[in-house]
Amino acid sequence: MAKKIMKAKARVKKAVKAKAVVKPKKDMVAELKRKMTGLKTLESKVKKQEKELDGLRTDLQKKTEEIEKKKKDLSQLKRGSSSRVQELESKIKETTEEQARKEEDLQTSRRLLDEKEVALNRMREEIAYKNKQLASKDMEMETYKKTAEDKIFQLEAKVRELEGRVGGSSLTS
Repeated sequence: MAKKIMKAKARVKKAVKAKAVVKPKKDMVAELKRKMTGLKTLESKVKKQEKELDGLRTDLQKKTEEIEKKKKDLSQLKRGSSSRVQELESKIKETTEEQARKEEDLQTSRRLLDEKEVALNRMREEIAYKNKQLASKDMEMETYKKTAEDKIFQLEAKVRELEGRVGGSSLTS
């Protein structure tokens, strides 16, 4: 901008010199004053625009810094989110694996329980069968005992009878 002002001043001076030959001095002074006033106005506009431009540059720099800070924050947030997602996925995987292990353990326990129930039922059946056999043997023994007692009683009666005959015959003789 400053270069433009310098060039404009140089053009004005050239124009003044070129017209100075043709115009009278009074006209030239008036024209020079007008051009100088225009130049000062132009200079003040340029200074004003330079101030605005500096302000815009400062704002632009601040906005650029804010953008960089936001980019860093976003990057950190992404990394944090990414690590959190990985952590959660890892927990889900562990939980799923643990649940699968527990389900497998539960299935194993159920199979063992079923096997034990089958074995228990088999043993109950065996015990019931053995109890029937035992009851049958008890009845057989009771029958044998009664039969044996009856035979003993009969034999004792016969022994008494025979003793009575043997003892009676010796009394009579």
